[in-house]
Amino acid sequence: MNENTTTLTEAPVKITEGAITELKTLMYEKDIPQDHGLRIGVNGGGCSGLSYVLGFDAKKDGDEEFEVSGIRVFMNRAHGLYLLGMEIDYTNNLNNRGFVFNNPNATSTCGCGSSFSA
Repeated sequence: MNENTTTLTEAPVKITEGAITELKTLMYEKDIPQDHGLRIGVNGGGCSGLSYVLGFDAKKDGDEEFEVSGIRVFMNRAHGLYLLGMEIDYTNNLNNRGFVFNNPNATSTCGCGSSFSA
């Protein structure tokens, strides 16, 4: 099997039903192309050292692909070290609205929850 076609049977991250619902709504509203999926990853930066990546993108070399509730998910293999076991949730209440990252690998996080250190 080619590196580009690796498909995992078990997702390394959990996405809650609330987040799945919001992602599917965004996919519909933004008319995301069929060959794109949800990219989950990390970038260097942010006030705690690493920031989360969450967006729609095409599959790239070095990505692993898995499916969660009908959504194609792409994650660079190297990011698994930081994201394995993470849960992505979506909150929509009076105080907050947006995606929430519950990461057991984070040793500290910033106040807004969008960056962390591991």
